[in-house]
Amino acid sequence: MQTKDLALISVYAALYAVMVYLATPISFGVLQFRIAGALRPGIAKKWTLAFGYGIGVLAANFVSPFAGPWDLVFMPFMAVIAGLSGYFIAKRFGQNYFISGAVTATIAAVSLGFMFNELGVATMLVALLPLFLAEQAVCLIGAIIFRFIGSRYKWWMT
Repeated sequence: MQTKDLALISVYAALYAVMVYLATPISFGVLQFRIAGALRPGIAKKWTLAFGYGIGVLAANFVSPFAGPWDLVFMPFMAVIAGLSGYFIAKRFGQNYFISGAVTATIAAVSLGFMFNELGVATMLVALLPLFLAEQAVCLIGAIIFRFIGSRYKWWMT
């Protein structure tokens, strides 16, 4: 791994965490809309960003009302799994931002639903639909932004 990759991972993680902190009131809970999730489609171009996503989730979740093993171990781990899955599936479709976003959003929603079920916050059945819709919406927005930026600047090659 090159120094520029480590720098990009660090910036990605920090940006994710800061975006969550700035939108704290809507970033946690069953009815969350984590604006920082718009960064996830970018993983389509660089698999190493999956680790930046996981680190960003870890850093952001320190201010979560659910901070504990689920938010500080399980969710960062699942973020890395979601990111890597999004990358490898999107790779089969020309590193498509929309595919990457849809895959990471789906895994994030299922992971969050499972976590909320295990914490007794909401059943998986109740939590899954609002989480899925919010995660897909934010990743769709992110994919549109990344596609626009990527058509003008090859950010992943810097």
